[in-house]
Amino acid sequence: MGTMLGELSRDEIEHVLQSEVVGRIGCHADGRTYVVPITYAYDGTCVYGHSAAGLKVAMMRSNPAVCFEVEQVDDLANWRSVIAWGDFEELTGDEAVAGLRHLVDRLRPFMTSATAQPTHGLDGPAHQGDTAGHVPVLYRIRLTDRTGRFERR
Repeated sequence: MGTMLGELSRDEIEHVLQSEVVGRIGCHADGRTYVVPITYAYDGTCVYGHSAAGLKVAMMRSNPAVCFEVEQVDDLANWRSVIAWGDFEELTGDEAVAGLRHLVDRLRPFMTSATAQPTHGLDGPAHQGDTAGHVPVLYRIRLTDRTGRFERR
């Protein structure tokens, strides 16, 4: 049996997005491109994330059109990859609280004792900040287009 390359169906794309918790955001601003991994939660429409205010957030605020990538790799001959495009939206107020709840609920099963105190105030009230006074930025990426590929041997 040889190697088969192909495109994922819509259902397969949704399965990859729903089942993973680490993806990569690609953002571009001021002539510079930046790709960075994030932990995320996906609700069928949007990817939710949180971050300290830094380069990624500054770039997404400047240019909210971003790319999001997730992969599942069993081995080098068996993998699935999803690339999606969407728009960064910073969340405030009730939307930030709801986004944080969605993120915490999704990530809780993956938290070990070492990650029981997540950074960016993930485990506390939204926007309480950490001991250094860094206020977390809660955001979502509203996905507008998705594509997926696979290799199977």
